[in-house]
Amino acid sequence: METALYGGSFNPLHIGHLAILRKLADSFERIYLVVSPKNPLKDNIDASSAETRLKAASEALLRHPELCDGSRRGHVILSDIEFRLPSPNYSINTLDALAAEMAAEGPVSLTMVVGGDQIADIRRWKDYERILLEYGVAVFPREGCDLEAIRLDLLSENPDYKIRLMDMPEVPVSSSEIRLALSKGQSVDGLLM
Repeated sequence: METALYGGSFNPLHIGHLAILRKLADSFERIYLVVSPKNPLKDNIDASSAETRLKAASEALLRHPELCDGSRRGHVILSDIEFRLPSPNYSINTLDALAAEMAAEGPVSLTMVVGGDQIADIRRWKDYERILLEYGVAVFPREGCDLEAIRLDLLSENPDYKIRLMDMPEVPVSSSEIRLALSKGQSVDGLLM
């Protein structure tokens, strides 16, 4: 079963995340939405508590029941797997743990979902080579990132890396912009998932 792991802080989930989930539903049989308690490569300044973000993700998915219909291809499953893993939360550990949980179901193809900014920085990730070889990545566009150049650079390191560029227009919204607007008392109507 072709499965995507879409992880992040999701502080908060917004229409850009929703667009990515909908695009993933066209390409994967199921998508695990994994809320990360703490990203080891981010400072997480003024980040909401992990439990609050997990609850908010659950509520956001309830507002989009079409994403969670288990009888439908491309359904989304909210996962707390990183809450059950020891800190720090490295992506390779999450992938390995999710693959182990899914092993009882039979053969599974698990792919990590990343943004262009993340793939540009992936060499800083723990065991990034294993991620790219054993699992692979589905990469979504991000402003200022030349995805084809990044992909070619990584493939020059190892041509067996699994790097799938996802064709989708960028959605010009970010969680940090939403948090800033909220801190200024500005409306974020239409931006939240």
